[in-house]
Amino acid sequence: MSEVKVLNKGAKFSHVSVGNMHGISGKQFVKDANGATSCEISFGSLPQGASVPFFHSHKENEENYIILTGTGKFQVNDEVFDVAEGSVIRVATNCDRNIKCTSAEPMTYICIQAREDSLDVYTMTDAEITERENLL
Repeated sequence: MSEVKVLNKGAKFSHVSVGNMHGISGKQFVKDANGATSCEISFGSLPQGASVPFFHSHKENEENYIILTGTGKFQVNDEVFDVAEGSVIRVATNCDRNIKCTSAEPMTYICIQAREDSLDVYTMTDAEITERENLL
């Protein structure tokens, strides 16, 4: 498993890397490395036939899983459904969840965990266009 590396950090931002997405094995959490205060982000990879070795639920946080590569099965309580590259699965609090890779290639995914019902403003209701010189 590769280590999360801090690449750049300023007073108002952090830039970390988990490395090559095809080289991830197991689970990589990035909250501590990037100093996040609103959510936990993790990258996971499961080889063919593997699943997370346990079911789990959260008391206060919902999770959003984004499947980047591979195919598999996802279970929420007693419901099982197929997932594939491009699938986005939101799982609410107080219910069991697990994921299994069914493809020959590893299943790589991102999981974002944040407090349920905490998103009051977002996108354009929270953003404003600013005047700044473009240095890109």
